[in-house]
Amino acid sequence: MTETANARKIAFATFVRRALDEARATRAWSGTEVSRRTGVSRQTINRWVRGDWASDPEAERVVAFCEGLGLDPATAFAALGWDRAARPRSTPTPPPMDPDVEALLRRLVDPNVSDAEKFHIRETIRYLAYRPTLPVDVRKRGKQAG
Repeated sequence: MTETANARKIAFATFVRRALDEARATRAWSGTEVSRRTGVSRQTINRWVRGDWASDPEAERVVAFCEGLGLDPATAFAALGWDRAARPRSTPTPPPMDPDVEALLRRLVDPNVSDAEKFHIRETIRYLAYRPTLPVDVRKRGKQAG
């Protein structure tokens, strides 16, 4: 492997690792959640983090990874040493964030909040995010509407 190819792998692996760390710290996303939201498999993301790829990552996957995390694909392309600039697809403006969720995210990045408190916030979020959806009682719904 040439020195340039190795440097590109290290630079891209660093970019991906930082993106994952940021998603974990600010959004409490696991690797599985990053994969779900970006459409890039965990195996692919893990290969990128290890720099374990024989040919360059597919541009479409790099763009999907970046857009799923709200990052500029041009930064990833630069880490890969690609000359071309990314033309990100136009993304709709996300809906406003719920104030309670925004408050939780602020607490997760606040250096004055203890690690124990951050752990409890993340565990509660995970529980709520992945618990089975409760069925809606049709009769109750009808009474509330009427």
